[in-house]
Amino acid sequence: MCLPGEDLPPTDWLHINFLDKWLHVAVFGCLGFLFCWPFSNSVFSERQRKYYFIKIALAVSIWGLTIEFIQKYFIPGRSFDLFDWAADSVGALITFFISRQIFIKTNKKNTKPGL
Repeated sequence: MCLPGEDLPPTDWLHINFLDKWLHVAVFGCLGFLFCWPFSNSVFSERQRKYYFIKIALAVSIWGLTIEFIQKYFIPGRSFDLFDWAADSVGALITFFISRQIFIKTNKKNTKPGL
């Protein structure tokens, strides 16, 4: 993400079906998921987990925006791309819903009453 433009390999193939944007969704989705994963065995309530997952999704999205500004102002040969940030945010949002489903709903099913 911070390589200078001249150090990047030719990327003609990345424009096929917006592969570049799908990679942004995947990378930032994985980033968000890895931050949510420790909550799988936590003692936090469902509400607390959901609150943290929202904060993680927002932080991942803000990090995507920050990277775009870093590329624009500090990395030679790189520029700001609003659609890259949108893809980063989509990855964060997808991760929020997946993490909520996996780390809240499945833990709810696995708990036994009275324990």
